[in-house]
Amino acid sequence: MESVLFVTWDGGGNVPPALGIGAELERRGNEVRFLGHPNQKNAIEEAGFSAEEFQRARPWSMLEVRSGLAASLAAAGVFTDRAMGEDLIESVKREHPDRVVIDGLLVGAMSAAARAGIPYSVLVHTLYGVMHKTLTRGPLALIARGKGINPARLYESADHILAVTLEELDHGTPADVDYTGPVLPQNARDGTQGPQVDIDAAPEPVILVSLSTTYIPGQREALQRILDALGGLPVHALITTGLGVEPADLRAPVNADVYRYVPHPPLMKQASLVIGHGGHATTMLALAHNLPLLIMPMNPAFDQPAIGRVIAEQNAGLTLGKKATVSQIRDAVTLLLPRSSSYRVAAARLGGRIRSTDGASLAADLITTDLPTPISATQKP
Repeated sequence: MESVLFVTWDGGGNVPPALGIGAELERRGNEVRFLGHPNQKNAIEEAGFSAEEFQRARPWSMLEVRSGLAASLAAAGVFTDRAMGEDLIESVKREHPDRVVIDGLLVGAMSAAARAGIPYSVLVHTLYGVMHKTLTRGPLALIARGKGINPARLYESADHILAVTLEELDHGTPADVDYTGPVLPQNARDGTQGPQVDIDAAPEPVILVSLSTTYIPGQREALQRILDALGGLPVHALITTGLGVEPADLRAPVNADVYRYVPHPPLMKQASLVIGHGGHATTMLALAHNLPLLIMPMNPAFDQPAIGRVIAEQNAGLTLGKKATVSQIRDAVTLLLPRSSSYRVAAARLGGRIRSTDGASLAADLITTDLPTPISATQKP
């Protein structure tokens, strides 16, 4: 049995892949725990893992209202936070994990691990090309360099770079990246978690709408335009708002139901289309159910626009801006809905690829095998 420490942060879609891999590691008899922000504690413990809170790292919540430059600078401060690295070192000294897996954006934690001689793997929870570009070019790269952090070198120093996505969706990726395939939610097959919604009797095509679990400026307005567009179509719409938008703040037409949270896997088994924001987890889950997507990126700063582009390139869906009009949304949905559409065929092709892999199992294999040496006794007090 080995012990594995995951270092994570409160970012929404970055957490489920880590939990999925952790569950597979635990199923194999390993001990798994998480180090993260205090407001992640309940979700991590509900998933069955021990959760240790950052003590020195700067406070952060994905639900705090930020916009524009302030949001980008705050996120960059989290990713390059050296105090987070101090928490990691203290945790390693106290708990003695055999393996450390660090979220691919947390270069501050990686830097501390590298300086302390702690071996680590990097978990890339989206397209590697997007994450690497974000860390090595632009504002975040400048901030990292200003703190003496070299993200490219830190990636090169990792035991493994685990990318939980389809390799064919990525562009120009180096050979040292291990593609595991997407890590689907534990309840993707049984649909047992969370409140249930009965849509068996819905005679019309079901459309699932989910833009983000976090607060993003303009998201409520985009959801309202989507509702207005679907209200004029012979469909049954299910909208999940997450914690960033109050369901009561939306005007729902008679053919739409609005919820704060409903587990997506059981809904996708009966849906015909997903309207999403380009989040990697939701996009991969939709494709795994052979569903085409209409992607409306909410946040231009990271992976959502790139995922929208690659889905359009693969002909598995369409992409619109978050300020798309009611008529533009309605026209796109009309193109995507037919069962015989080329979009559905392309989505099913990618879905077959996703279902043919077990991302959690392959990632667990890589984390626990074929590594040089576990954290040595010299790093344990």
